[in-house]
Amino acid sequence: MPYFTIIDYVIFALLLVASMAIGLYYAFTGGRQSTTQEFMYADRSMKCLPLSLSLMATFQSAVAIIGTPAEVYANGTQYWFIGCCYILGLLIPAHIFIPMFYRLHLTSVYQYLELRFCKAVRICGTVTFIFQMVVYMGVGIYTPALALNAVTGFHLWGAVLATGLVCTLYTALGGLKAVVWTDVFQTVVMFTGQLAVIIVGVHQAGGLSDAWVKVRDGGRISGIDLNPDPTVRHTFWTLGVGGVFLMLSLYGVNQAQVQRYLSSRTEKEAVMSCYMVFPCLQVALMLSCLMGLVMFACYGNNSPLEQQYITSKDQMVLYFVMDMLQNFPGLPGLFVACLFSASLSTISSAFNSLATVTMVDLIKPHYSMTEARATLLSKMLALSYGIICVAMAYVVHLMNSSVLQAALSIFGMVGGPLLGLFCLGIFFPCANSIGAVAGLAAGLVMAFWVGIGGFLSRMPSSVQVLPFNSTNTSENITVPAVIDAARPAGLNGLYSLSYMWYSALNSSTVVLIGLIISFMTGPTKGDDVASGTVYPVMRTAQSLLHKLVKPSACCTSPEHTVRWSYGFTVKCIVALGHFNVVKLLLADRWS
Repeated sequence: MPYFTIIDYVIFALLLVASMAIGLYYAFTGGRQSTTQEFMYADRSMKCLPLSLSLMATFQSAVAIIGTPAEVYANGTQYWFIGCCYILGLLIPAHIFIPMFYRLHLTSVYQYLELRFCKAVRICGTVTFIFQMVVYMGVGIYTPALALNAVTGFHLWGAVLATGLVCTLYTALGGLKAVVWTDVFQTVVMFTGQLAVIIVGVHQAGGLSDAWVKVRDGGRISGIDLNPDPTVRHTFWTLGVGGVFLMLSLYGVNQAQVQRYLSSRTEKEAVMSCYMVFPCLQVALMLSCLMGLVMFACYGNNSPLEQQYITSKDQMVLYFVMDMLQNFPGLPGLFVACLFSASLSTISSAFNSLATVTMVDLIKPHYSMTEARATLLSKMLALSYGIICVAMAYVVHLMNSSVLQAALSIFGMVGGPLLGLFCLGIFFPCANSIGAVAGLAAGLVMAFWVGIGGFLSRMPSSVQVLPFNSTNTSENITVPAVIDAARPAGLNGLYSLSYMWYSALNSSTVVLIGLIISFMTGPTKGDDVASGTVYPVMRTAQSLLHKLVKPSACCTSPEHTVRWSYGFTVKCIVALGHFNVVKLLLADRWS
């Protein structure tokens, strides 16, 4: 396998230099990050377009760029239906979470938990988030470096240290402005790298029409699978419905995203940035899925994994880039820059959000300090988390691949209980602080019980080798191969739950247990709930219903209202009758 050329190394180095330059620019211009307001929230002056690209880039990690094409190559385009969950997964934050958080003038999303419940709940939420992001930081920086080392010969720890050092420096020096604008630059690099690989790959496969025939005949174009079984890894329901809860945990209550919403100039721009994430995510999903189809058009069923050219599905994409595109100097380097752009975006967002919650939730409430000292301490926290990130990468290095997969699943398992905690406070005025703490504990127990228990229960079957074109091929971070087609029962049925339902199960557990404990210990009275911390569900539903059935402005008297209702009912009956007649005519025509 050919290694990098000088041109590839130059392109990769330019990515790191450009990212560092953006951080240095914001460190020495404007307010020079001299206040916590500028360092953490960019002076609340960001516009919606860069924010939307940053919001998309934050969780468009290197794991997704590597894993999604491999998933589509192995199992077809069923995973593409996850795009359906983006609609509700972004509409609900735009109309419920963002307005509430913005109007409360929060600096940390976990301040809401203290306003709604008490300080203990806030600390529990903060510590849970820190654990979630610290684990994911090491995995997020180590995974692309490992794949790069295995396929291209790029030095493993050279890649880890280069990524970690550059990311830490521009985040600590340039603050949120540097993070957002490097995300914008890195998003452009991501899209350019993926698009270039797709275009050249289609050419190598014989053209667009030949590539389409190959993937169609190879059975990689999937239809809608409406199987309601929650143990099936990818169906329309697991992706389209279970994915909504995953999206809410990422784009509704995660500090890394909420911090961007709160840095907007106005609430309207914050909502618009959430709307604009939708097309950005759809483009990113489309490019990743198309890359998987192009890989199948080039390789067919002759998988490099089966032929033992590589040892893991995670290396499939980079092997394809180095194998099929070796005659295009610079293109492998461009794609590696694309891959590490995703990693830099995720890690820098983690650094910035972790420094913010540590400062605002754990330090400031207990120690009074000047603005200059608080800003300096925030920068030192970002630098410290960068060192922890590299240390976590070394810990991940000491683990075997199975534990690495379990570590990746932790990121999804912890997000569900946090979502449930916020939903308990926002939608249920009767919930109290005791119920909130008990619910969060129950949700975390459920998350680790089902996640780790399911992982261990599937380990014996994961070592068996299946034909690569089997539809039961394992997903790279969650569910290994399933040999027995029979539906599991009992605890095995719970352990076999699709990973896309984890967030829904865990958040529902938090809400259910939280409400039960709240009623047992005395529910919160309406007068004791802080103003603006509960969403008026019933009032909003009544207002929406009134708008849907509201009569015209001229019909104000009771007589006119009755007449309007009667006329509306008659029109509905007539329309239904016409529909049935048309249906009968069509049925007769067809017969």
